[in-house]
Amino acid sequence: MNENGSGGRVQPARPGDPSRIGPYRIVGRLGAGGMGTVHAGLAPDGTRVAVKVIHPEQAQDPQFRARFKREVELSSRVTGPYLVPLLAADPDTESPWLVTAYVPGPTLHQHLLDHGPLTGGSLYALAAATARALEAVHAAGVVHRDVKPQNVILTAGGPRVLDFGIAHAADGTSVTRTGVMTGTPGWISPEQYRAGTTGPEGDMFAWGALVAHAATGRLPFGTGAPDVVAFRVMSGEPDLDGVPAPLRPVVEKALSKEPGDRPPATGAARECAELLASQVTQVVGDGAVPATAVDTVTAVWDVPAEDDPAWHLPPVRSRSGKRLVGAVALVAAVVGGLAGGVAALAPGGAGDDDRTAASAASASPIASAGSGQQSANTGESGATGIEQPEQRAASDDAASAASWRQARTAQGEGEHDIVRAVLHDQGVTARDLSPIRLTPGAVRFHESRREVYFSYSVTSDEEGTAYAETEIARSMCLTLRDVVLRLHPDLPYRSYVTVREEAGREPQVTWREDFVGDEQCLSAAEDDADPAWEPDENGLGEAMVPSTDGDEIRVADRAARRIIERTNGMRSTLGTDQVLGNEEIKVGFDPAGSAMYVWSEYLMWNQGQVETWAETAAGEACRALVDQRRIAGGGWPYTRYAVAEIGGSGYLMIRWGTATTEADCPA
Repeated sequence: MNENGSGGRVQPARPGDPSRIGPYRIVGRLGAGGMGTVHAGLAPDGTRVAVKVIHPEQAQDPQFRARFKREVELSSRVTGPYLVPLLAADPDTESPWLVTAYVPGPTLHQHLLDHGPLTGGSLYALAAATARALEAVHAAGVVHRDVKPQNVILTAGGPRVLDFGIAHAADGTSVTRTGVMTGTPGWISPEQYRAGTTGPEGDMFAWGALVAHAATGRLPFGTGAPDVVAFRVMSGEPDLDGVPAPLRPVVEKALSKEPGDRPPATGAARECAELLASQVTQVVGDGAVPATAVDTVTAVWDVPAEDDPAWHLPPVRSRSGKRLVGAVALVAAVVGGLAGGVAALAPGGAGDDDRTAASAASASPIASAGSGQQSANTGESGATGIEQPEQRAASDDAASAASWRQARTAQGEGEHDIVRAVLHDQGVTARDLSPIRLTPGAVRFHESRREVYFSYSVTSDEEGTAYAETEIARSMCLTLRDVVLRLHPDLPYRSYVTVREEAGREPQVTWREDFVGDEQCLSAAEDDADPAWEPDENGLGEAMVPSTDGDEIRVADRAARRIIERTNGMRSTLGTDQVLGNEEIKVGFDPAGSAMYVWSEYLMWNQGQVETWAETAAGEACRALVDQRRIAGGGWPYTRYAVAEIGGSGYLMIRWGTATTEADCPA
């Protein structure tokens, strides 16, 4: 899980993401992690920035808030050519945030996955630049405490170290809780494992591991369960095969078990600078060696440039296009207080001629009040399941077309904030839901019923409409929990209602839910078979980043042990003589995709054997998620699983699905 703020492509905003933080306009996401979310932002002058916001539940913790404020103070001390500068911050607001410069380029972690180890001058440049970065950090009296490949960006001009998310002053003014170990397994020093102590020497241990990893593509203490890695770090020798001979001595010293045996950042930087100068001489000749260290790094830096993502709002598609992009919904945020967001008209409103009306026999999922579960009602206006407005209003208190018509447009600052947030988030959601279009005056309020209404239209009867409507419901829940409960708790609204408008038919209520009671907004997700989700290399890449979440580690460990046990029990079927273990079969989590990934790095199976193994692994992964959800209830966010196998050109996704009940799981 990567929560750094630079380097990656801008991902679409997710339901509930703000449209603006301080003076910065939010245009997407750059990452997320246990401490917060990093948004892609634009300053008023158009400068691209990374805006890091800590999670609301963390913001309510006085100790964590103090830690974040300290982070801001510490980050402001540190400057240097190989660091990412802090630009602004507000640690005292309800949802504290800080802003750093956006630095384009892949992380070292991403580069190693895509291109393999660094070689030649680029490796020496990485070693020298990152050592210089830590020299600047330590000179400011700061300990980074999270040096790892995910926190090194490979820019066009050389490496940059970022993310002081768990940094603290070297004078001992740490504000982390007693017993809470910050850092990532495999990058934690022996003394931190033994006694919980951290200092500049711990950063240098992680630096040695970083350089070794960059040189070989392997983790110097291997992979596996966190306690296994910890044992190797404290007692084993690092795997340095493949580290170039000139670099090996300084890397070996940095990986010494005793902190006092490691070189300081100043010494490592000096030694690596000398090695780098030798590399530069080989490339450019004695008479053309650059005068500055920065130019020396640039002279031999040869890392493939990544496409720099375009940071702009998606263009509005023509009426004939099938997808609605998020930009159209952002009009309300630009024009401000227009009641009900009337200015945010999506293409293809309720009266569009090109919309195909639903047939009389089509199913219309309707939720009973407070249930959050869909049920099918069919028929034309006035037939069974579609009452006339006057009948519905008189017969019960369920949300209906009549109550929707009675609802009004926005009044007051709080309701206008809801309109802007809903239109933004639904626009982002609708971008990937081709049958859905927003309608004029899409957001309305029924104060006496304490309901917020959202209306939309369906462009056709194409497959995927039911899934799209479920995603709309989940987006409404997430958005309203964020805006109402966090920003405007004085507002009376407690439920949301989604309404489908169709030409020539009575509007239909498709969902009603108590967003206050549904804390994880899982009611919509539980009813959805999630047919549109597919795993991808980005999700697998996130899953490969070691987790620090206790529940994730326990579930992954149990699942991995069970999959390995069953795999070894099938050796005759799989044609495997070797006993496989954590080196070959691994489990991790992608928080953004709510998915558990299982992947194999065993290369000797044929296609049929891979399919057999993947079916078994998928069943165990599915059952692990179902079991944990039964234990944790609504607090467990993972509902998907995927199984991948390494192939000749990367990882291949073999099996995936949604874990709702054990009956859904493969055998």
